[in-house]
Amino acid sequence: MSWDEIRKARRRLSREQGTIIKDWGGRIPVALIYPNSYYIGMSNLGLHAIYNLLNSYSGVVCERAFWEGENRARQLPTVCLESQRPLSDFAVIAFSISYELDYFNVVHILKASGIPLYAADRDERHPLVIAGGPCIIANPLPVSSFFDCLCIGEAEPILPAMLPVLSEGITGKRSDLLKALALLPGVYVPLVHSGTPVVRQWAGNLDDLPITSTILTRDTELGNLYLIEVERGCHWGCRFCLVNKAFSPMRYRSIDNLIAQAKLGLKYRKRIGLVGAAVSDHPQIEELLIKLCQMGAKLSVSSLRMKPLSRIVLGEMAKGGARTIALAPEAGSERLRQVIKKGISEDDILESMDKVAEQRIKQVKLYFMIGLPSETDEDIEEIINLTLRCKNILDRRQTGCRIIVTVSPFVPKAGTPFQWLPMAQLSTLNRRLSLLKNSLSPQGIKLKCESPAWSQVQGVLARGDIRLAEVLANIEEVSLSGWRQAVEKCHLDIDYYAHQRWDVNQKLPWSILDLGTKPEKLKLELNKALV
Repeated sequence: MSWDEIRKARRRLSREQGTIIKDWGGRIPVALIYPNSYYIGMSNLGLHAIYNLLNSYSGVVCERAFWEGENRARQLPTVCLESQRPLSDFAVIAFSISYELDYFNVVHILKASGIPLYAADRDERHPLVIAGGPCIIANPLPVSSFFDCLCIGEAEPILPAMLPVLSEGITGKRSDLLKALALLPGVYVPLVHSGTPVVRQWAGNLDDLPITSTILTRDTELGNLYLIEVERGCHWGCRFCLVNKAFSPMRYRSIDNLIAQAKLGLKYRKRIGLVGAAVSDHPQIEELLIKLCQMGAKLSVSSLRMKPLSRIVLGEMAKGGARTIALAPEAGSERLRQVIKKGISEDDILESMDKVAEQRIKQVKLYFMIGLPSETDEDIEEIINLTLRCKNILDRRQTGCRIIVTVSPFVPKAGTPFQWLPMAQLSTLNRRLSLLKNSLSPQGIKLKCESPAWSQVQGVLARGDIRLAEVLANIEEVSLSGWRQAVEKCHLDIDYYAHQRWDVNQKLPWSILDLGTKPEKLKLELNKALV
């Protein structure tokens, strides 16, 4: 640890509001790590929620750590912001993992901090290393060897039961502590797992658990927003999407609760960011936005569904200063939208674009996926045609609104009806991306495309098993070449994980989890998709 790192941490702290500083005396010190940059991590509302929840306990002191580019480039150990202490000083290291590709950073954080990578190599001298987050809830197997325990579900129902066990056992024998943790609902302890499926935990009444921005800083992507969680889960059931399965059931916060949180937020920021997978599905969304505008709030909404898309909602967002609207057709053809169970027609999409044009919105983001099951080149042509129809509607209104098309390769996710299906081959994805670029870019439509090669890596990790741990442990450089060298060294068959269709009757790596949806239901949805 260098003085330069300490100075950077202190400068960052000086630009924050809401930082929680606690004395370590008599408390369990927990390092909460987001395995990516501060700029990205501090826009993650889940990180704020866990930080606030842990620090609400008098017997816990929770501090934050991130993994910056300079840490990665020079293999520098990270330090926690609040005290500038190294990770090895903490009793517990807790990772919040949202993206599979951050697994690489988890490995390098532990290595750079001098903490044994594998849980089997750690004992009472080392911190207890735990993790949670969407990737862990879906399929923790690729990284399970690195963690003492993993949280399967939402933090709010798991942590209150876990903290007393930690308080009692953290200074004792590690084996005894692991056995005690393994008895808790929603806690998966790989070294002592009995084989009984770990049941996903979820919070009941969200009003009991306010989730808002805890720390405010301009040094992050959403730094001009005060974030408020409006709902959790999604009831639409798109067959490719993890949210419906890993964060069900659909739950809403009451409008009174949201208004109270917004009043507090407006003391710090002019813009209120409403967060959730399906914010516009809130049963009182129109009333909520009207009241927020009356309070003088500028608005940002993380997600709008094309059907139903309320003119009142769009109008209030426009009044609230929203200049960008994000909509997700996902597929260009009616046939393919039925395959993925998107539940919207082309008429719905064009009607929503007409409603957007009425409000003089300056920018529309359209999200599409390529490589979806049964996709053909004709489906790509339908993306092109649909996007151009949307552009024509905006142009006729002379709104000056521009379209940005974001394209992501389909990646099968554990726990969804498409978990048995393969990704498209890289050659196919690259060719279809070229079709989109060559057709849309000359029309003044900006394209943002996720890398097919990195999406393939994500696909391997998303459907991976315990054999992936060896590959992750052997990656010397976080790059595609570093990945390929480690894969070759460990003799891993990428094609099996990313590009093969699996038998629906085979035992899946993540069968050790019970996410709450019976396999028979997932198989039924798969059969409906592919008829």
